[in-house]
Amino acid sequence: MPDTADKILDAALMHVPFDGWSEESFRAAVSDAGVDPVVACGLFPRGAVDLAVAYHKRGDAEMLRRIAAADLDDMRFRDKVAFAVRARIEAVDDREAVRRGTTLFALPLYAPDGARLIWGTADAIWTALGDTSRDFNWYTKRATLSGVYSSTVLYWLGDDSLGAEATWDFLDRRIEDVMRFEKFKAQVRGNRLLSGLMAGPGRVLDRVKAPSSRDEDLPGGTPVSR
Repeated sequence: MPDTADKILDAALMHVPFDGWSEESFRAAVSDAGVDPVVACGLFPRGAVDLAVAYHKRGDAEMLRRIAAADLDDMRFRDKVAFAVRARIEAVDDREAVRRGTTLFALPLYAPDGARLIWGTADAIWTALGDTSRDFNWYTKRATLSGVYSSTVLYWLGDDSLGAEATWDFLDRRIEDVMRFEKFKAQVRGNRLLSGLMAGPGRVLDRVKAPSSRDEDLPGGTPVSR
């Protein structure tokens, strides 16, 4: 049986394509779900905005289920990342709900929420794929994947190709760009002159550590003194 929050979210998805993630959709969903408005406001204090956040997190949960159920052992790592991003997009059951969410989180007031959600998706993917980095690479991996994921979603929203094949080709190209960048970084580290020039900045970046808690609102932690 769905819990109260899920019942409201499910009901909202009937209205979002027409009214967006708006207070009209929120009130209609609460009424359709037969939930006391006081209870609904307790579950979603910001109304439709928190409903949109919950919808995104539902997609993340479904993505993680698909990753866990898949056999990725024989895949190249870049293919594992592509699979995870594709799984996240294919977890969406309503493209218009995503389109409306993109519009909502583009507003300056809610842009920080949107950025946190995209970062959270990237973090979930890296964690599910076994990332163990705890240094500055923790940030660069998630920042890069956030860009890949968000650009792919925007492409997908306008894609009318059969089976979204154009989107998956776009995703492959974006990941290829990332792999070229990673190759360049490896070449810099292997070059005696360039690595020497980067030694100073590298020591500074070495002091940056991944967050000590997954519950922190912002992606960052206190650097460890050496």
